[in-house]
Amino acid sequence: MIIVFGSMNIDLIMPVSHFPKTGETVACTADYLSRTGGKGANQAVAAVRAGAKVAMAGKVGDDAFGRRSVNNLKTQGVWTTGIGISERPTGCATIAVNMKGANIIIVAPGANLDATSDQLPDEVFNDKNVILCQLETDYGQTFDVLKRGKQNGATTILNASPSAEIPAEVIATLDYLIVNEVESHQLAHGLGIESEDPVTIAKKVAAMGDLACIITLEEKGAVAARGAEVYRVGALPVEVVDSTGAGDAFCGIFAASLQAGNGWVKAMHVASTGAGLACLGLGAQAGMPAIDDIQANLSRLPVPEKIS
Repeated sequence: MIIVFGSMNIDLIMPVSHFPKTGETVACTADYLSRTGGKGANQAVAAVRAGAKVAMAGKVGDDAFGRRSVNNLKTQGVWTTGIGISERPTGCATIAVNMKGANIIIVAPGANLDATSDQLPDEVFNDKNVILCQLETDYGQTFDVLKRGKQNGATTILNASPSAEIPAEVIATLDYLIVNEVESHQLAHGLGIESEDPVTIAKKVAAMGDLACIITLEEKGAVAARGAEVYRVGALPVEVVDSTGAGDAFCGIFAASLQAGNGWVKAMHVASTGAGLACLGLGAQAGMPAIDDIQANLSRLPVPEKIS
């Protein structure tokens, strides 16, 4: 099973012709949309659609947004017994999407900041399970979840997003670290790596522990390093509608592929294919592809190439 410890939000999606400058008001080009989101919930939905058994842990508020978030996860087939109730309001994000499918996002974390490691019982941390985390919950609690996972033989994945400095001792608790190109620069700075080259960053981070570091590069695909090996995978060619959920799709599908017994390089190929398909729908969760669609499109993307 995949256990996702992370955030649940309601997303307000606003199509715009261009992003506003400071002091500028921009009118939507169409009606705004309200969708379930949050990086944790998005990745849980991506993983369950990719064929995995998934449980979600985190917190929502005692409000309409919270009830909607939990009910949606149940409808998708995600186990929700690990979700608690906070006195804070459910997290909310405002997402502006321009005519090219690019986005800017403002997040109010709310109840997500009250999620705690002790919401997960000890028995879920075992060598049969995958622990998947992001950084929209309290850092200390998230890092404790990963530490407990590593100590008890679970496969641990951190999507270090939004950008944050990751202590070296946390790197040691990870089997997989996934970041995008911008986030990789913040990661490198915090770890004293003087480079903005994704291959260099991936290699140096991977050398800090027994882990694979994967850096996603949008339309350029992704690069990854583990030990002395470095791989590059392209991006699935698609006409982008909305890229909001692509990174979360990659993470959730990657976890699902590992859980299905695939090696990490194969999982990267499956995840990159799924991330491309996720760009075809408006809203983070709406575009998450089903496993059959992913499998049908795998041949459109060359397998990862070993570059060193």
